[in-house]
Amino acid sequence: MGGPKTVDNDLPHTDCCPGFGSVAKYVAVSTREAALDVASMARTSTRVFVFEVMGRHAGWIAAAAGLAGRGEAEPPHIILFPEVPFELEKFLERVRGCVSDFGYCVIVVSEGAAYADGRFLAEAGTRDAFGHTQLGGVAPVVANMVREAYGYKHHWAVADYLQRSARHIASQVDVDQAYAVGKAAVELAVKGVNAVMPTIVRKASKPYKWAIGHVPLAEVANKEKKLPPAYIRADGFGITEPCRRYLEPLIAGEAYPPYRNGLPDYARIKGVAVRRKLATEFKV
Repeated sequence: MGGPKTVDNDLPHTDCCPGFGSVAKYVAVSTREAALDVASMARTSTRVFVFEVMGRHAGWIAAAAGLAGRGEAEPPHIILFPEVPFELEKFLERVRGCVSDFGYCVIVVSEGAAYADGRFLAEAGTRDAFGHTQLGGVAPVVANMVREAYGYKHHWAVADYLQRSARHIASQVDVDQAYAVGKAAVELAVKGVNAVMPTIVRKASKPYKWAIGHVPLAEVANKEKKLPPAYIRADGFGITEPCRRYLEPLIAGEAYPPYRNGLPDYARIKGVAVRRKLATEFKV
C-alpha cells in the first residue's frame, strides 16, 4: 500500500500529494513577507532577493510562490522552474528590468533549475544514495550571477527543511486530505486490496471539491508529474491563471497546532520497531 506522501507533488494520477498544500502555503507566505522586507530597503540597500525552494525535476513548489502576488509589479518577479531551460542573458535582462521598473527584484528558484543541456545550475559533482546528482544550493549561485553582472546588493535564503516541517502554518485542506488518504490506505489494506495508492480526485475547483480514489502502484512507480506548460507564463518566469486556480484551493484554511508556552506543542511517535514478518529481505 503506497501513500502519495511527497511535498514535491510530482506523483501522477492524484490531484495533489498530502504535504504539498502546506508547503505551498509556507512558500507563498514566506515569499510575500520577505518581499515586503526587501521592498522597504530597495531604494537605499538591498535590490535583489533570491529564495531557493525544493523541486528537483518538477516546479510545483516554485510555482506556489507565485501565489504571493498578482501582476507583473508584485513579487515574485521571477520564478525559475526546472521545466524551463535557464538562459543567463534573458534572466539578467529581466532582473535589470525589474530593478529599473520596481526598484527591486524578488527571485524564487527551484533547486532543480537547469540549463538546456540538462546541467543543474548548482550541481555539486557528487551523487546521493539513489544515484541522483547532489545539488549544492542554487540560491547563492543565482545571486552571484546577478552580483557579477550588475553589482546589486543582494540577499539569498534557502527554505530547505523549513518548508517541509512548517506545521505551524499548515493548510486545513492539506491536513484534511492527509487524514483522508491515510484512512483510505488502512481501509483498503483491511479489505485485502494490494499494490495500490490512494489518490485525491478533484471534482471541482470553485468551490473546491475532492474525493478519494486509488490506482495501481505500477501506474505510479518511476513516473514524475511535472508542471504542465499551460501553468507556466509565456516568458517562462511566472505562473498563469490556470495554475493559480489549481493551487489556490490547496492552501485554503489554517490548521494551527496546539501551542504551549508560545511554541507549537507537537506530538511525537515512539518509533518502536516491529518484528520482521517476512523471512527474506527484498531489494529493488
